[in-house]
This record gives sequence, structure tokens and C-alpha cells, in this order.
Amino acid sequence: MYETINTDTTTAGRHQSRVLSAGSLMSDDVYNNEGEKLGDIKEFMLDIDTGKVCYAVLSFGGFLSLGEKLFAIPWSALTVDTENHRLILDTDEERLKNAPGFDADNWPDMADTTWEKSVHDYYGMTH
Repeated sequence: MYETINTDTTTAGRHQSRVLSAGSLMSDDVYNNEGEKLGDIKEFMLDIDTGKVCYAVLSFGGFLSLGEKLFAIPWSALTVDTENHRLILDTDEERLKNAPGFDADNWPDMADTTWEKSVHDYYGMTH
């Protein structure tokens, strides 16, 4: 179950924002818009200056963590599906296979602006 905190900032009582615990999203499955499972979340990468989530690290492929490939997905490319307790990424499996990825023993320098631009561009996100 997702741990949510609702923040109501309008006089009309409309819901303006949600806050979820990172632990409630950890290991969540990631699906695409067609309902195909793409993988699951292994980690979140935070901007230490702003405290915002920059990337969700998605594990794709492999079996029992053997042969899996990791992908840093820009947070803005994901949609939280609270009803089904999963995240949605608007891409297909074939495109994900060709995305810039890495393995668990060789993480990229996510602070490198060239790397950041290439990842955001690949997913069609601004940064």
C-alpha cells in the first residue's frame, strides 16, 4: 500500500499534491501504456541541493538480478499509477532495450551534464 500524505492548499478543498514515501515506491513494477511490464524500480537518485527525485533506476531483463540491465529514467518521464501501485513509462520494450543503460557494477556519473542531456533527450524530457 502506498503511504500518502495529502496536502490541500485550496479553499475549494481540491487535492493539490501528493507525497509518497520512497519506500512505498521501491521495487514497484514499471509498465508501459500498453500494459506490458518493463521492469521494477531498484533505486532513486536525488538532487542533494533541491531534494527532488532526478531519476528512478529501472531494472530490466535478466533473471534473479543476473544479466539485468539498469536504466536511469528521468522522474519526469514516469507517471505514478496509485490505483494499481505501479509506475508508467511511455515506451515500448524494444526502445528500452536500446536505451542508454548500465550494469550494477558500472554506474554512470549522473552529475555529468553530457550524460544527463543524452538520457533526457532519449526519453524526450527537458532537464
